[in-house]
Parts: sequence; C-alpha cells; structure tokens
Amino acid sequence: MFTSFIPSHEAAQWLLGVIRHMLDAVGLRHEPRIESFLYIFIVAAVAVSIGWAVRRGILYVVRRLAGMKHTALDNELLHSRVFTKCSHVIVPMVLLSLVPFTLEYESQMRVVVMRILYVYAIMAGTYAMTAVVDFIWWRYNRRENTRNLPLQGIANTMKGVLWMIAFIVSVSVLIDKSPAALLTGLGAFAAALMLIFKDSILGFVAGIQLSQNDMVRIGDWIVVPDTPVNGNVIDISLSTVKVRNFDNTIVTCPPYMLVQQSFQNWRGMGESGARRVSYDLTVENSSIHAADDTFIDSMAAKYPMLKSWVDGVRESHAGAAYSTGLMEVNGSIETNLGLFRAYVCRYLINHPQVAKDQQMLVRLNTPVSQGTTLNVYVFTATTDWTLYEAIKSEILEHITAAAASFGIRLYTPITGIVGGEPGPTVSPSTLRPIVPSGSSEPKANH
Repeated sequence: MFTSFIPSHEAAQWLLGVIRHMLDAVGLRHEPRIESFLYIFIVAAVAVSIGWAVRRGILYVVRRLAGMKHTALDNELLHSRVFTKCSHVIVPMVLLSLVPFTLEYESQMRVVVMRILYVYAIMAGTYAMTAVVDFIWWRYNRRENTRNLPLQGIANTMKGVLWMIAFIVSVSVLIDKSPAALLTGLGAFAAALMLIFKDSILGFVAGIQLSQNDMVRIGDWIVVPDTPVNGNVIDISLSTVKVRNFDNTIVTCPPYMLVQQSFQNWRGMGESGARRVSYDLTVENSSIHAADDTFIDSMAAKYPMLKSWVDGVRESHAGAAYSTGLMEVNGSIETNLGLFRAYVCRYLINHPQVAKDQQMLVRLNTPVSQGTTLNVYVFTATTDWTLYEAIKSEILEHITAAAASFGIRLYTPITGIVGGEPGPTVSPSTLRPIVPSGSSEPKANH
C-alpha cells in the first residue's frame, strides 16, 4: 500500500532494493512506511540536485555569452541579475520531467507531487516575469525625458496583476478547478476585494493620469492646500506619494488625492529661472503731498537715476516728442508718492538681480483704513532660495529706507508710523542709489 506509488521499472525497483538492504542491515526489514519515506527523500534529493546543477550550468553559459558580447544591454541584464532570477524556472521544469520516472502514473502520490510542482513552476515563472518588468521599468526610468515621470506605480500594478493571476491559477491547480470557475465563485467577494484594493485601484488610475498629463514628477516642489504637504516629491508609487518637507519631515499622501483636488506645483517657477516678489507697503495718506519744482529738483539731484526721467516727463508735458524710457516707469511728478514710484521703478530696472524679461510693476492698490497700499511686483533673476531671500530683503530694505527721503511715511500695525517726519531724513551719503551702467554717477553700494 505504502509503496504502491513506486513504479515497476528497473531503476525504481533497484533503488527500492537498495533501501531494503539498508533497512535489513539495521534490523528494520518489511517496514513499508520507512521504505516509502526513504524512497521519496532520496528521489527528491537527487531531483533537486539535478535541477540545481542544470540551472547553474545554463546560467553559467548564458552569463558567458552575455559577457562576451560586451553590449550595454547585456551588462545591464547581468548587473540587475535578471538572468539569475529567471533561472529559477529551470528547477521545477527539471523536477516535472523526472516525476514520470520516479512515481507510478495512476498513484495519488504522483497527483499531489505534480500539483505542488505545477504551483512551484507558476510561482517561479511569475517571479521571473516580475524581474523582467522591474528591469524594463528601471531601463525606461533612466531616460532623461522619462526619469521623473510617475511610472513606478504602473510597474507595481503590472506586478500585482501578475501575482494575482499566479495566485488564481495556483489555487485552481491545487483544487483541480478551472480558473474561470474559480473566478465565478469569487464573484461574491468582489465588493470586499474592491474595498481591500481600493487604494491600489485608485492609485493605478491616478498614476496614469499624473503621467499622461505630466502633473507631477520626482523632484517637483508641490503644495497641497489644507494638508501639511509642502516640499519636494521624493517617490511616487502605486499607493503613496512621498514628499520631503523643508523641515525634513516626510509626508505621504495617496496619488488620487493629487488628481481629485487642486495642488500647486512650483516646477514652472524653476524652469522659468525667475521667482516672484510681491510685497505691499502701506503709505499714510497724510504724508502724500504735491511735489513742487524745488522738491522735484532736489530729488533728481539726490538720485541721479531720476534726472533723465524727470527731464523727459517735463519735456513731454511741454509738448516735446519724448517717449523713450517713459513707458517702462510707473510714476509721476505730481506728488511725492508718484515721484517715489518712479524712483522705485528705476531702481528695480537697474538692479542686476531683477529679471528684465518678466513683469515688473510698482502700483497703487485699493486704499485701506491705514492708508494707500503701494505694491511692488517684480521677479528675481534666480530661483535659488537663499539668493532669492537675500535679493528680496535687499530690495525691500532699500525701498523702505528710501521712502523717508521722499517724505513718505509707512504704516505698520505694531509701531504705527515708520520713516519719521516728512521731508528728507536720510543723507545721500547714507543711501546711494543704483545708476544705469555706463553713467558717470557713482553706483549704489548694496
């Protein structure tokens, strides 16, 4: 009964005879259970050894052939160990080929062993296919134009589908049912499966949308409103997007959240090479007064960059055809605030770290209860955070300090009036403005 699965051919019977002689030597003759166990153990050990030897031999030959070609693809295949991972399929194939020689055709033992080996082969084949998918994604991800695309989620989805198919086929082999019948039986669990894999399904769809629309890449600085996400994207997978915030904390969010709600991507700012500075200064209305010729001349003498502009405006008012340089300056000579706006425009135009190809405005916004709002809208010529903050601070410090020279008082909610009494309070030696390159006037020391 216990040895009924052993075939009747000479090799199997010879091995069985050897086992019986060994048992006779230790006084355990006529023990079918022990004979069956030893037979299975020896056959399995020999089969696994043969499979391992065949795998190592084929792998050695493949590696030698790939190494002889010296191509980039072969080197990458060797480096990523794709051949090694795919070679695991050889062992179950060898074992399946040896089963007919070691087990009786109609025995129950052979049925069980064959099913186990089939499952082993399915798992080894799936492992090999996922290795190929990983290699394809790795090689595709190395391209310059696709390196930052969120394609890892798609690769993970493909691997998940492969393992799901392998699991279904393996179960159908073990229970001797067709995969279609098994899937039909699993229909009752469809709702539960959708709940379990909800994030994976939504992440897969979101990954395709993010990749197709180029919405986010690894390395992008993103900000998601009403969440702590404010930093650089470091990883995009099937279920999560990892963001390293500027305080070095890691924040994760599901990919579908970036599709379902709006978020801010600062990539365009980085690609443009310019970053915006928009700052409001509140001017107290009582400090705004009409500018007479004496005041205008004194400001033009104090700030030489204003002189050519003031002369042009006066000639324009007198009817002369003068337009060069006027349109780029937002100011007037009617009030001290208008003259101050003109000075700020000239200062920004001549600033070496201000982007000249971007929008530049010095404008008055809607008045507030504290006074008139002066808005400075300009772009720096760099996106480096440290340099940007330095340039921004330099510009605002200079404008704030220069306001007092024009009799402008700036309001702050903490201390009230900033800038002192109307009239010049800062000497030209203390505050030296920038003049255009090529001018004989001294340049500002920023």
